[in-house]
Parts: sequence; C-alpha cells; structure tokens
Amino acid sequence: FYFWSGISVGVHERGPFFVILTCTSFSPAAQRVFLYSRRLLTPRLLKCDIQGEKKPYKDVIDVCWGDPHGAGMKPLTFVRQVLAACIYPQLLDGGNLPMDVKRRAQKLLRWCDGGSVGSYTNTGGILEIVENLAQFISQRDGVPAHPENIWIHPGSQTILTLLLSSEATPKRGVLVPVPGHSTVPLSVAALGGVAAPYFLDEERGWELRADELRRALASARGVCRPVALYVINPGNPTGHVQSRKSMEEVIRFVAENNLFLLADEVYQGSVYDANSEFVSYKKRLYELGPPLAHTLELASFHSASKGLLGECGLRGGYVELLNMDPVVMPYVERLFHLIPSPPVTGQIALELMVEPPQPGDPMLDGSFPFPQETEHTRRTLVDNVKRVLQVLNRLPAISCQPVRGGAFAFPRLHLTTKAIRKDAGMQPDMFYCTKLLEDTGVFVSPGCEYGQKEGTYHIRFGFLPKHHLELLRRLSAFHLKFMKDLS
Repeated sequence: FYFWSGISVGVHERGPFFVILTCTSFSPAAQRVFLYSRRLLTPRLLKCDIQGEKKPYKDVIDVCWGDPHGAGMKPLTFVRQVLAACIYPQLLDGGNLPMDVKRRAQKLLRWCDGGSVGSYTNTGGILEIVENLAQFISQRDGVPAHPENIWIHPGSQTILTLLLSSEATPKRGVLVPVPGHSTVPLSVAALGGVAAPYFLDEERGWELRADELRRALASARGVCRPVALYVINPGNPTGHVQSRKSMEEVIRFVAENNLFLLADEVYQGSVYDANSEFVSYKKRLYELGPPLAHTLELASFHSASKGLLGECGLRGGYVELLNMDPVVMPYVERLFHLIPSPPVTGQIALELMVEPPQPGDPMLDGSFPFPQETEHTRRTLVDNVKRVLQVLNRLPAISCQPVRGGAFAFPRLHLTTKAIRKDAGMQPDMFYCTKLLEDTGVFVSPGCEYGQKEGTYHIRFGFLPKHHLELLRRLSAFHLKFMKDLS
C-alpha cells in the first residue's frame, strides 16, 4: 500500500576528495521517505503565484495544510498578549496590557530560569506547566494524571522510537489508519518498522471496525511482528469522531492481541457535530475498569497547534504515558534527555490552552475579547462545515461523509474511466489536484497521500475561515467542467 523508493547512484569524486554522503551512502531509512504532494505541487504553486501573468483568478487559495492561522483564523488576543509580554518583558512596564495579562506573564517568567523564555527547561518541560497539564487531564477525564508520566514534546516519533528497531527480526509493525495522516507511516518506516494499514469504513462515516482490525492484524503478521495500534480521534483527514462503543472494541482488541495503543487526540477541541462527543482513550479505558484500566499500555498525544489556539508554529505538544512498566520508565527518561528541551513559547501556549481565563476573572468582563473571539471562531467553523457538506453533496460525481470533527473535509471523487486514464504517470486524484491548482489557483491535497482503498479517489482540504466561500465557488465550477470534459 505505501511506497518508498530508494535511490542508487555511484560515489562522486570532487577534486582530490571523495564525497562522503551520497545517494548510496546516506541512511536507507531516509531513502524510504517520499515527497508529500505539497512538495510535488510546489513548482506549480509558485508558477500560479507569479505576478504579471494573466490568470483566470486573482490569488492562490492554499487549503492544503491544517494551519489555522495560515488559513485566516485570527490568533487569540489573550494568548498573543501573554506571549508578547513573556518574550519582551519591557511591555510589562507600560499601560497597554490588561492587568491579568501582566500577572499571567509575570508568573510564567518566574517559572523560567533567569526569568527568560530564552533559557533551557527540564527535558520534559517546565515543571509547573507539566503539573497544570496533569490537572487539565484529570479534570477532563475524571481520572488522576501524574506529572511524571507527562512529557512536553511535539509529535509521536519519540514514542515510536521506543517501540521500533531497525535491527529487529522479524521487523516490528504498527497498524495505522487508512486514510490517515501521512507522517505516521513515514515515521514508522524511517525507524525501520512496517506500517501495516487498516481501512476505515467510508460508507459508515469512516467508522473504525473491529473486524477490519482483525483482518489487518492477520495480514500484517505475514510480513512483521505487530507491536502497536495507532488511532487518530477525531480523524485526520476523515473528520470522524469515535463512539464509546467503537473505542471499547478497539481497547479490547488491543488487550487481546498484546499491542501498545497510540492515540492521536490533537483535534479533541474541534468537534462540530451536536450529536458527537470527544472522549479520550484514557477516560474510556477507565470507564471499562480493571483489569484493562490498570494494564493496557497507552500513549496519548495533544497539542496547542489545533483547536481554538491553532498555534502550529510554536510547536507545543505533550504525550501522556499510561501503565508503563516501571522498569522501562528510566529508559523513556533517557530517550527524552537526548532531545533538546522543548521550545519555551510552545510550552507557554500549552499552559494557556489548558489554563484559559476562567469565569470570574477580570479579563472576562465585557471589555475583554477572549470569550467573543473563541465563540466567533467556533461558530465560524461549525457554519463552514455545514456549508462544505451542502455544496459538495449537491455536486455530481462527488460525495462527502459527515465531518464531525478535525479540520478537513475528505470528499470522494467518482471519476470517469477517461479521467482515471488521462495521465498514466500520475495518480488520478493527484491529476485532479494539479488541474484544480493550475486552472483555479485552489491548492488541495490528493487522497493518495493519506491512503485510500484501491479504486477510490479523494481530495483533502481545510475549511478554516479565509476565502471559504470563494474556495467553494472555484471548486464547484472546476469540478463541473472537469467532469464534463472527461465524461
């Protein structure tokens, strides 16, 4: 299903010296990594963006990434004021910042060595912030969380490093969702593991089904030794939100097959469907009680990059480990010590995410924009999701399952045989995305980047505020013409 191509060329001589790092000598794991569609389409994107050329559109609309601020979502004033004061403490001496912002910034600076965000922190993060993360998790789940099990770090690769080994025989494998975020199988492969796909059920709203997990596990055992299951909830790119029943089936499957559970829950603050609810895997595990609650090994991930903060560039995320063997924990600590301390601004963003202004705070009076900003963003996203589904499902030869959470729509393209065969050197949905970019200036991702069942084709795009109506207008007009021309 996943394809990584190695490169083989000869050693190059440069004057009297030989080049040490060549396409045959650099890491085989690195050779297995392929280019994202964004990298492949960037030359066309730049060409479309060149000024002076006559084009049928005014600007390029880039909805390829899940970057809230890049897509037009305004940063929260409270968050940026606190960050600004922490980065440039002289602002605390003036009268332009609300008093509560000053107090929060002063407290955060007291937690930093030397009172500066430019200092190193503990490997796992600033202790006081880690303690607040534990309190946030405890309040969310109704289950105690312990700071010693929480590590501030963006991404899941460090935990994958614990599970995978390029020297293992047979190779170790991780069951990964299809469709799913493209960096997961890439990270698994780069660490010498095998990304074994399990397919979400599109016809059932991208449901994760236990019978499919069993099929995928049996298939994977033919090529590797599966050690973990990776789930994304809410889904990326699918936008599904798991039910309690589905989560219970996953937990029991993991326990029965002695797997480690990796739960990507970074979109937990982005649920739009009134009938859907985010429940963490930790909470669901404890609802099932012992022995599962005390034995199943779980790593859950959250981030300040998504949701109402959307601070992708600050790289603030954390992982909580549950039910780890005490003998293993010193090795976990050693592994994190190999990594530079996480960015302090990202840690501050996490602190502001889990400890926002509370009812009764002066900053929540009528003059402070925090509640108005968060409610406006939430309402805008809910309205955008409704509009996306209405527009897409009215178009011929395209269908989109309900988007209950996350940041993307992932509609299916029902392409004609002529459209599928139009460019033999390119995946059909990549060809669709290429034409969409060149003809309309709309930049979306092809479904082949995220995985899909053979014979199906999709596109992924974000539905954040900037140019939302214009995006749908251009996409609709292009799709009708594309299908007519290739009917």
